[in-house]
Amino acid sequence: MASVHESLYFNPMMTNGVVHANVFGTKDWVTPYKISVLALLYDMAVSKISLPERRRLNKLILPLQQGPDQSLGHFLNTVDECCPQTAYAVKLRLREMAEGELKDMELFFSTLQTPLTAFESEAYKTSVVGLFMRHMLLAYNKLSFSQVFKLYQSLLQYYYSPFPKPADGRGGLPALVADDSDMDLTSTEDTVGDRMDKEELDSSLDESELQNDSPSSGPLSQKQAEYFLARQAYLLKNDENKALKPAELQKELNNMLKFNPDFSEAHYLNYLNSLRVQDIFLSAHSLLHYFDRLILSGNEGKGNGDDGYGRSLRYAALNLASLHCRFGHYQQADLALQEAIRIAQESNDHVCLQHCLSWLYTLEQMRGFDSSILTEDSVTMAVHFCLPYLASLGIQALVQQGVTQGKVAHKLMDALKDTDILHWKHSLSELIEISLAQSTSIWRMYGKSTMALQQAQLLLHMSSLEPVNFGVHQNNTEAFAVVLCHLAELHAEQGLYSAVSELLQHLKEQFPPHSQNAKLWMLCELKIQFERHMNEGKYHLAEPLITAICALNKTEGLFRKALVLKALNRTSEAYSVLQWLQGHCETTAKVELVIRVLLVTAQLHWGSSGFSTALPLLLQALARAQQHHLQALASETILHLTFTQLMLGVPEQALNILHEAIETVLAHGSVMDKGRALMLMARCQLAAAGFSSDAPSHPDVVEQAMNSLKEAATYFSRLNCKERLRDVHYLQAKLHRSLGQTSQCNRSAMLFRLLDQELQTPAPPLSMRL
Repeated sequence: MASVHESLYFNPMMTNGVVHANVFGTKDWVTPYKISVLALLYDMAVSKISLPERRRLNKLILPLQQGPDQSLGHFLNTVDECCPQTAYAVKLRLREMAEGELKDMELFFSTLQTPLTAFESEAYKTSVVGLFMRHMLLAYNKLSFSQVFKLYQSLLQYYYSPFPKPADGRGGLPALVADDSDMDLTSTEDTVGDRMDKEELDSSLDESELQNDSPSSGPLSQKQAEYFLARQAYLLKNDENKALKPAELQKELNNMLKFNPDFSEAHYLNYLNSLRVQDIFLSAHSLLHYFDRLILSGNEGKGNGDDGYGRSLRYAALNLASLHCRFGHYQQADLALQEAIRIAQESNDHVCLQHCLSWLYTLEQMRGFDSSILTEDSVTMAVHFCLPYLASLGIQALVQQGVTQGKVAHKLMDALKDTDILHWKHSLSELIEISLAQSTSIWRMYGKSTMALQQAQLLLHMSSLEPVNFGVHQNNTEAFAVVLCHLAELHAEQGLYSAVSELLQHLKEQFPPHSQNAKLWMLCELKIQFERHMNEGKYHLAEPLITAICALNKTEGLFRKALVLKALNRTSEAYSVLQWLQGHCETTAKVELVIRVLLVTAQLHWGSSGFSTALPLLLQALARAQQHHLQALASETILHLTFTQLMLGVPEQALNILHEAIETVLAHGSVMDKGRALMLMARCQLAAAGFSSDAPSHPDVVEQAMNSLKEAATYFSRLNCKERLRDVHYLQAKLHRSLGQTSQCNRSAMLFRLLDQELQTPAPPLSMRL
């Protein structure tokens, strides 16, 4: 069962994944792009626009005002998608100013004051639109004549860059740009500092970069920096594919920090970006710089109940501990966590202590130790301090530990139900997703494939409770990755490989290889490919996948290595690998894998006709599966016991045992398990009836066996399992011969012969495998 709660990291400076930036330190200025936005706002205020179009335009207002400057072509395309009429009006107004004279731009700014006086207008002076227009008017009125002329030249350059130049030669003007530093609200005269700002901004507004929509063209204003950081942080949390690529985002953050090295929120976004590419050095470096700058900026004041210095120190240590946990540095994580606990105790910060306690039991669990007592204490204290998020997270951790410890199943599901009530009460959508993903994993572990599918569909069709910003839905979290991987494996078990390909393709698009959850679908894809090659008997294709699986999960890779060695009849090597795996899994409490190791070890005993020595191993596996309520593994163990008893000469007892598991296998089992169970039932029925090809008897029993073999052949054909199909055709030929059905016997014998020639490997005795 995948652990979906260990990747949740507490961040005291993040709210819903959005970084709240402080004053960036740069200034707002009048630019040609801002003139375009003003033209849009003016047209919205004075024109009659349909209600749906007006709603779409209203959604654009804040992104256009606070976002980075865009090229004219991109700006008009964005507006055109919402309202073509308004886009044409804005383009026409900009053309009038560009093809006219300086007085046309002056006239435009003078007409901006008209909608500010109407209270019914959206541009009323106290509205968001009105404040922006007043701000731009004030900035424009403070410009000198030379500054206004430079702004007009910049407007010409901005307008003619995406459109054909007129024949009068005006388009041949040199690439002049506005002296943005001179257009600042506080600028009244040219100074040496202003001329230095002009040189920097001239280089950033080069013609080659006018088409660039990224914010890398020079220093950003305060609102632009806040908007950029908020957008990228939100996208990293909810839809990483829509965020800038790691290299591009790193470039933009470096550009920000070049102009303001003490911008703490930029350091934190740099930390989040470094985690995407698993860069331990840069992520730790950026995290420490974030808290250092936070302390220097004085943002953590006494309003938080403590001096900013101490609060930042303890949360810095806590975040550093979570970072080391993420990369598996448990010793360093423990030292950082102890430091955070010490500082929090000195400051009497109970909330920070609760977060430390939650990370303490998570760290113990990641180390493989029993942390149930710590988890229970954490839940109790979280309830006492009214921290529903940490309380629910602790209960989910207790449920996960209870599953591995064999606790009663219905009590664990009741605990999850109680936490769901808490989630919906406090609108904890992130924990609702984790709960559904955990329920899917638990039902899958218990062998209830139908319930697992139901829980997975609930999550995929659930509408997020979090506010949707930037047109993004929260669908790239670890919970979604876990559920989609379960769906892919469930479809693969039924032989629906076309659906598996679609699911894996969606996972690859939603979780790119550089993302933190990509390892989930990588391992899932490798396991599905391995099982498919093993079912088809292509061991030479399955063996190279072992190295890749070991890189992602060593124990899973070694288990599959033992399967390949067993299939290649390298029994001694397979046995040594299985013995090491059993000892390792006993230590780490991996019950599922221990049972599977016992089953494969029993199969090795079958190869040497040691059916009696395999019985203790199978009984031990059955006891563990029933103790931990693992119905799927219990049914598979019963199939092994049935086969063993059949080989020991007690088919009646084998048939009785098989009836206990056949319904579960047919209802929830994989296609391979269904085919094996039906084929085994046919053999047990024939053996119990005393069937002999030389002296046929009990035609009704033979008919039942024929029906079971026919259905088993359908399942094996779905998986393209030719080795088992060959065995089925062999048995069918014998049965048809005993009934005197010559034509059917010849057909089954022909199919057997064709498969035998195609496989080019000797058919193993039916007594050697299930």
